[in-house]
Amino acid sequence: MALRVVLADDSYLVREGVAALLARAGGVEVAATADDLPGLLAAVAEHRPDAVLTDIRMPPTGTDEGIRAARTIRRDHPDVGVVVLSQFAEPDLAYDLLGESAEGLGYLLKSRIGDVEQIVRALEDTARGGSALDPEIVAALLAGRRRAPGSPLGALSPREREVLALMAEGKNNARIAADLTVSVRAVEKHINAVFGKLGITEEPVVHRRVKAVLLFLDDEGLLASG
Repeated sequence: MALRVVLADDSYLVREGVAALLARAGGVEVAATADDLPGLLAAVAEHRPDAVLTDIRMPPTGTDEGIRAARTIRRDHPDVGVVVLSQFAEPDLAYDLLGESAEGLGYLLKSRIGDVEQIVRALEDTARGGSALDPEIVAALLAGRRRAPGSPLGALSPREREVLALMAEGKNNARIAADLTVSVRAVEKHINAVFGKLGITEEPVVHRRVKAVLLFLDDEGLLASG
């Protein structure tokens, strides 16, 4: 069955262009579009899609409607994944979105729209309860945290940091192994080392792969400078 998606952006051209790209990708049905926060929430309630793709800034205020929509949708329709698009890499907004729970949520840059496969993969992953975080945001967060005095990231080896970045992108162990040209067993060992060094315990709800990055970022000074 096709992945049913509700698309929200206040620009008519962006909405139509992205809808056309998704339609051509195959396996995706755009069930409805919206141009503001109330319209998005109404469309989700009416059409019950598998996932939502929304701009981070829309009317009525043009500030953080995408994040507020994601929180509301995940609360009221927990089976619906939400991918938020942002024009710029804004780590503080990424933490606002994913800090409490990354389950079923994604945060990508708008520049990824041209890479339809990545957008579709993020929608599929969040619809299954996974998560997706843009590689550029991951890189900025990791670089900033390495510079922070006393950072727990300093305990990680270079390879563990590579694995952590790929984990935060929502990649599974097999994908990480392929990207790094190592065995899946080696990836599992690195992941266990990362969780151990960062003190991340088993939690049934929170998506630990993204939390492994986001737990470092509860530092207002770092987030503001990201």
